[in-house]
Amino acid sequence: MRLTGVARESRWSGLSVSTTLTNPSTRPGLRLPGRVTLTAGRDDVPVRRIRLGLVATAEPEDPDAARRLVQYHQVPIAGRFVVPAGRRRAVDFALPLPWETPVTVFGAVPLMSLRTGLRTEVSVDLDRDVGAMVPVLVHPLPVQQHILAALDTLGFVLRQAGLVQGRLPGVEQALPLHQRLGYWVAPLYAGPMTELELIFVANSAGLEVLLWLDRRLSLTGISHQSISRFRLWHTGAERRDWVATVDGWLRMAINRHAAAAAHSDWSARITESAHVSRRPDHPVAPGYGLGGTAGGPGIGGGGGGGDGT
Repeated sequence: MRLTGVARESRWSGLSVSTTLTNPSTRPGLRLPGRVTLTAGRDDVPVRRIRLGLVATAEPEDPDAARRLVQYHQVPIAGRFVVPAGRRRAVDFALPLPWETPVTVFGAVPLMSLRTGLRTEVSVDLDRDVGAMVPVLVHPLPVQQHILAALDTLGFVLRQAGLVQGRLPGVEQALPLHQRLGYWVAPLYAGPMTELELIFVANSAGLEVLLWLDRRLSLTGISHQSISRFRLWHTGAERRDWVATVDGWLRMAINRHAAAAAHSDWSARITESAHVSRRPDHPVAPGYGLGGTAGGPGIGGGGGGGDGT
């Protein structure tokens, strides 16, 4: 499958730009191969640089502000050169995707309105760029796919998917945004929580999973929120019982959530994380969490592996 983005001819330079992807389907951590083709008009066109960027629509940190298009990753692929009049110049690339690249497709189906595009920027002088953009289909990493499938098996229903600008409390991030997947709670877990948000933060070694629980009281309009965090490694995913693992995470998170709610103001806002992650070089045993919640103190138990702060 080949997708091409074509920019209109620049009225200043007479240059047109097209970007072709060898295969737009990819995963975080892989390289995205393609080619940028520049065609000059009647005059030679001096090009200063070519840059590729990944863009997506994200919600700003201010909840009252409108969503906007954000470029969250950028890589230069060419420096200065000249495209002769009436000629073409092709530049091949293999863009490395960040491990935190948001997933936009699961089971060959787009995740709600999530979209990621590859933007090509060709600078032809100090002030003007010629750009082209093509869609990129980002499939989940194997570990992410197992977790999403387990939630589906347990009865959770995806209700929204989006990107949020800003940093997560206590989490190491390479990108200026993160992805949130919101679910209708499965009947088995209803009551202790009314909403579940799933957040992935990946790197080359593994994956950090954040379960954001919310228990809303509809009559009073107040709620209590808590975050539980779990660390996984990319290796050994095929040997794990994922439904049992995710079910265990949920039960552990619900217990912490209930304990935090019992000792805190239900209308209090979350301002910081109550714990930190293990270092990447210290593996966590299968199914074990990282201890603590952001809404209040965590419950000690067999397998809690995090350091409290």
